[in-house]
Amino acid sequence: MKRSIALCLLSLAFVSALAGCGYSLAGRGSFLPSYIKIIGVPQFTNNTATFNLDQIVTAQVRQELQNRGGGFRVVPESTGDAILSGTITGISLQPAQFDANQQATRYAVLVTASVEFKDTHTNKVIWANPSLQFREAYDLSSNTAATSDVNQFFGQNTTALTRLAQNFAKSVVTSILENF
Repeated sequence: MKRSIALCLLSLAFVSALAGCGYSLAGRGSFLPSYIKIIGVPQFTNNTATFNLDQIVTAQVRQELQNRGGGFRVVPESTGDAILSGTITGISLQPAQFDANQQATRYAVLVTASVEFKDTHTNKVIWANPSLQFREAYDLSSNTAATSDVNQFFGQNTTALTRLAQNFAKSVVTSILENF
């Protein structure tokens, strides 16, 4: 009986120590200054030939910021306590896996962007990455033809473009809010 009480107290002490050590659930932290209540996310600039890439990525970044909570509001203008702006500078498609007939069955998409998150009160950049690279792999669906043209690939596979934008947005927002 004494042994189980001692073990219980030891476990409680261990859990209490962890609670105060700064660990938090991934994706839920925020190191933003407390006065940032409104985040402006204007339309990203698209320097690629991929149609609607800027619109889809911007919408997903706004949605990801809103989904994170954090006590701030996201607006589509270049106004607010902080501004998140971006330019998509490149997108490429490379075959990544082949079948026995040397036909591509999986592609890797690489998106390159310049992203900046600026505090408008101090006029200082909180986070920036001028050459952010995001890579995602996609299996070809049965109705998608093998191609090396990124526009043709996403034209045939719009769900892949949406998934790419969602994962890109999660990566950017996590980098900003958790300051990694």
